[in-house]
Amino acid sequence: MKKVVWGVLSTARIGWEKVIPGMQAARHCDIRAIASRDLGRGRALAEKLGIPTAYGSYEELLADPEIEAVYNPLPNDQHVPLTLMAARAGKHVLCEKPMALTASEAAQLREVAEKVHIMEAFMVRFHPQWLTVRDRVHSGALGDLRAIQSYFSYFNRDAANIRNQADIGGGALYDIGCYPIITARLLFGCEPVRAIALVERDPEFKTDRLVSALVDFGKGRRLDFTVSTQSVPYQRVQVCGTATRIEIQIPFNAPLGGSTQIFTDDGSQLDGSSVHSETIAACDQYGLQGDAFSQVVRGEIALPYGVEDAIANMRVIDALFASEKTGAWVTI
Repeated sequence: MKKVVWGVLSTARIGWEKVIPGMQAARHCDIRAIASRDLGRGRALAEKLGIPTAYGSYEELLADPEIEAVYNPLPNDQHVPLTLMAARAGKHVLCEKPMALTASEAAQLREVAEKVHIMEAFMVRFHPQWLTVRDRVHSGALGDLRAIQSYFSYFNRDAANIRNQADIGGGALYDIGCYPIITARLLFGCEPVRAIALVERDPEFKTDRLVSALVDFGKGRRLDFTVSTQSVPYQRVQVCGTATRIEIQIPFNAPLGGSTQIFTDDGSQLDGSSVHSETIAACDQYGLQGDAFSQVVRGEIALPYGVEDAIANMRVIDALFASEKTGAWVTI
């Protein structure tokens, strides 16, 4: 397959630290340009990463006829505006999560969804550990899937960090709470019906720094999760069926180019001696994501997750923020 020519909008850290290197090592991605409103910064990063061209504006990159697809890692409040701009320029878009700040904002992308491919960049959906767990769940190997428990946290009190800036979409729910939601939807294979949340906000930043939520998928199926931007770094996911439990050791920030482990337990020994460990082969989930989207652009595979999927995920986040205000269950 001929490689897809990519451009990157902005010099965001998630891009140069994780996504761009992963895509550069992938089979179907050719990153040719990067754009920054600070041309000097763009040129420096382009030289560091071996990217041929740096542009001093997003408009210049989008006007480049060689660029077929763009990766948008801009701050959360710029995801929809720049994705719309790129799509109107005829570029396919892989946009960082969350796709928008509300479901209604994400719905603006319907305008261009028939013209180009647009996908929210949840790299976990392409990691073999998640695909393995999904396939086990759907095969019935766990019995009936009843509950998913997720915990995801890190500690960040840097006022200059975009995650601590409420006006541009900072906070725990947007940044990391979206992961328990997207993975629960992946495993349950359906949409939730209602949600409730307990939210604690930073008195200075006004961002949600600790969120605990219960999401009801109906028919006795539930996700409960806690996320925090000001707690000890930790992450785990427990997937519990009527017959078997699977624990994902590093569910979200899987080591780049490294192997991972999942643990299966039939519960016969409560001291953990019945746990079976399984190693998932080394991979780079960002490269796998980039390759999959490139294959979509080339027409090799169908788009697995489009604008409607992103809107559905944002509806859950909307419901949790609404629940924060009412203290009650909110229908999704």
